[in-house]
Amino acid sequence: MSDTAETALSEAEVTSWLHDNLPNWRLEDGWIRRTYKTHGWKGTLMVIATVGHLSEAAWHHPDITASYAWVEVRLMTHSAKGITEKDLTLAKKIEQVVQWQPGKEDTTLEGTPETDQRFAYIKYD
Repeated sequence: MSDTAETALSEAEVTSWLHDNLPNWRLEDGWIRRTYKTHGWKGTLMVIATVGHLSEAAWHHPDITASYAWVEVRLMTHSAKGITEKDLTLAKKIEQVVQWQPGKEDTTLEGTPETDQRFAYIKYD
């Protein structure tokens, strides 16, 4: 484990990094936070499972609050008593995966049908 990943960053460093890299995340009450809006419970569970998988694989675990059509993810490194590179790296990976829209890329994966609400789950930014 790297010492750098366990060193708390200043509020200015975190705010600047979020502005440049993850503008939908915010620093609030000592946590970096992001609320994902969903189309309902199915989407909420999918976001929670995705965040859970990525966090477990990274061995860094967020706090999650959820309701029917939203999920809030909060990250902080308790041992460093603040936001570290670990938090920023995991937040970036979560954002990449949750916001991924294969139909918007030039790939053979078409993505879920946008016109059929039965398949809608994430309200993309």
